[in-house]
Amino acid sequence: MKQKRNRRTHRPKRVLRLPDLEYARTAVLNSLTSPESQRGYRHAIDEFVDWYCSEPRLAFNRIVVLQYRSYLESRKLAPGTISLRLGAVRRLAYEAADCGLLSSDLAAGIRRVKGLKKNGVRMGNWLTAEQARLLWQSPGNERLKGKRDRALLALLVACGLRRHEAANLRAEDLQQREDHWAIVDLVGKAGHIRTVPMPEWVYLELVDWLSSASIDRGKVFRRISRMGRVFGNGISEKAIWHVVKSSAWSAGIPALAPHDLRRTCARLCRSAGGELDQIQLLLGHVSIQTTEQYLGSRQRIRSAVNDRIGIEPGA
Repeated sequence: MKQKRNRRTHRPKRVLRLPDLEYARTAVLNSLTSPESQRGYRHAIDEFVDWYCSEPRLAFNRIVVLQYRSYLESRKLAPGTISLRLGAVRRLAYEAADCGLLSSDLAAGIRRVKGLKKNGVRMGNWLTAEQARLLWQSPGNERLKGKRDRALLALLVACGLRRHEAANLRAEDLQQREDHWAIVDLVGKAGHIRTVPMPEWVYLELVDWLSSASIDRGKVFRRISRMGRVFGNGISEKAIWHVVKSSAWSAGIPALAPHDLRRTCARLCRSAGGELDQIQLLLGHVSIQTTEQYLGSRQRIRSAVNDRIGIEPGA
């Protein structure tokens, strides 16, 4: 007699344990090329995993993700933030199904969970021209750290660079184009390449820092020891965050994030008469609608649009 062998067929799971979630999380992060996207997805997925594992769940399915959406709403998060968090969860379900960890019907149900609709435009945080000037001038230029921080802040607020773009900026990238200093072939989000014009006063701040730090090649911004010595091959994005936060505190500006300086750059350029398409090219946005969101809309009450519409007495 032939002995029959019991073969166990692999079936996708309905309940994902922590090792399964970690495996799917790694797959999601490895599929992303942008460091900024990886950072955002990592934070969103880690937050979901903490919530998912905080109590026993029946399954990783549409009902559970809807419960998570309700949880995010209870935290009074903005609709855009909730949509981004849910997008990361949908990506997690897709990768889990693609790896054979989750059944395709459950993953399809999760992908049908939509984010919240935006009612109007949420106001971001923009600095006035005076606040922006106070910010980048708040570090003193007597010491190396002050020179570095002034150059960094001037670059962020006048050129609209992202944190990872500033952290990876190299001295070789500073070149002249059309008799104007610029950052040439800057690699931005999702690998998009652009050239960023640089005001002369920003270039002079950079030169002051680079000459004082004896840097002529490699990463522009470096770490500084407590003894005031330059060391290392660069600085981290977290270090840039701390520079912005501490400088904002010194300038009396509350709740300021590095990305707010990018928004501020867009609005100040527009207020100075800059064309919308040129601001789009400066910031490296693929969509003009993204640039319009960065500008924000400010309602004018003193000179309201309906003050003179041709039907008032004496018109």
